[in-house]
Amino acid sequence: MAFNLKKVLKALLFSSSQPLSIKDIQAAFTRFHESVETSAESDEAAKDGEAAPEPAASESVAGPAENAEAAAPVANEPAVEAGSNVPSGELTELALETVDDPELYSDVPSLITGTQIREAMDQIAAELRAADDGLLLIEGNNGYRLVTHPRFARWVRILRSEPPPMKLSQSAIETLAIVAYRQPVTRGEIETIRGVSAEAGINKLLERELVYVVGRADLPGRPIQYGTTDKFLEFVGVKSLDELPASDVLSSRQIDEWLKTATNPAPIGDRDMGLPDEQLPLDANAASEPTSAAEESQPAAAAAENETPANS
Repeated sequence: MAFNLKKVLKALLFSSSQPLSIKDIQAAFTRFHESVETSAESDEAAKDGEAAPEPAASESVAGPAENAEAAAPVANEPAVEAGSNVPSGELTELALETVDDPELYSDVPSLITGTQIREAMDQIAAELRAADDGLLLIEGNNGYRLVTHPRFARWVRILRSEPPPMKLSQSAIETLAIVAYRQPVTRGEIETIRGVSAEAGINKLLERELVYVVGRADLPGRPIQYGTTDKFLEFVGVKSLDELPASDVLSSRQIDEWLKTATNPAPIGDRDMGLPDEQLPLDANAASEPTSAAEESQPAAAAAENETPANS
């Protein structure tokens, strides 16, 4: 019977409370082969060793302590825990079956590739979904882990005596989206994009550990910059920020240009207000001369019109 990678991975997932990455699993297989080599070397050294000398006549009589040591169980036999309901004979049989199980410890490949681990994990995830027993296998940014189905969340909270989760407000969601797509981002940039104060939303996100302080921007006043945490990735169900859906409205470059224009607005001229773009002369006397000349020309034109019929 060939080595069953899927069974081993299931056992590792159930035994760990932390996410298991592919590197962690490969490191476990490396340590397994190292332990096998060490055990083989120790067995060969025991076979090649000299025979133990016979005890002298003065040492042939064993005392009570020595008899107790002779009657002690073999180290490889499992010890029976206090209060255990399983008989020691059954534990010994289970231990022997475990050692001799060819699916787990025989013909273990010396190299387990990441592709093999991913394929086995995909099979485990599909089996759990098909069984519908309330367990799911998810892959996060830190690795694989078993979780309970969301529909059992209420029972889990009752067991842990935890209050129901608080929903994020629309304002907090908008702020979180800006931080996710524009990080590292300052509060001033968030307020410029949203057009309202972002202090309450940022404080709420910091309290929920969805954002954190990244550093300070190289701007006047050294404002604080914010970014998303690993908990944010779990919150939205992605492994990395690259999996966030792209915006189909504005690109990052367009937003950069808009922010630059919003923070450094250009002066408003007459054309922007719908007025004719005329430049008035700086000299007040020059501005008044054309007006007086035009006024003088109007009576002369009227007099000429009146004289023309009289001459005809």
